[in-house]
Amino acid sequence: MAALSIRGLAKRFGEKIAVDGVSLEVPAGSFYGMVGPNGAGKTTTLSMATGLLRPDFGTALIHGVDVWARPLEAKKLMGVLPDGVRLFDRLTGEQLVTYSGLLRGMDREVVNSRVPELLAALDLQADAGTLVVDYSAGMTKKIALASALIHAPRLLVLDEPFESVDPVSAANIRGILEGYVASGGTVIVSSHVMDLVQRMCSHVAVVAGGRVLAAGSVDEVRAGSSLEERFVQLVGGGHRTEGLEWLRTF
Repeated sequence: MAALSIRGLAKRFGEKIAVDGVSLEVPAGSFYGMVGPNGAGKTTTLSMATGLLRPDFGTALIHGVDVWARPLEAKKLMGVLPDGVRLFDRLTGEQLVTYSGLLRGMDREVVNSRVPELLAALDLQADAGTLVVDYSAGMTKKIALASALIHAPRLLVLDEPFESVDPVSAANIRGILEGYVASGGTVIVSSHVMDLVQRMCSHVAVVAGGRVLAAGSVDEVRAGSSLEERFVQLVGGGHRTEGLEWLRTF
């Protein structure tokens, strides 16, 4: 069974069609990358697939559970790191992750045992007592990831998880995610960084104009090129940088 099955998802904002009938099958146990230019519809698609934004048409199933027909059951199966969604930032980091666990109905003792482990793994133990509003952008991203992991979900959906994160923290996060996938979890990551997706992911979907242009294993989609070259071929928009002579007058 697929970890995530998206069938004909569509969303319109006024006259703009943001997502135009996207269908995807994300295999269980895969590290799945979703790449596309700004405005491609990646965030809108993932928001509809995870219950954050109601689709106009289509369905999304998490391990066979319909996200919109059985939302509580579906949301127990996933951890979500949305892009740009506000946190309860007047809590400390430790309080926020604890609250996230309790909100999901977890036993307090289990939550209390997991929180220090997560904070240590993400190098946040020194800032456990600091209010999240005072965190840097990278620390905020990491505490949001800890909140998504606390209940040990079967599927993780991460929108731009490495944005604003320093290289050491990014390496730590990659290690955590790779271990999670190796033990049977599934990760979907949306990113602009082709090299990172090519190195981390087993599968990839290229999205542009609210549609899927290619999807499959990374090697199938690359088709002998680098992922970046293939992306530019599929999406278009690559052009010669002519003009700008005034930048070359030194």
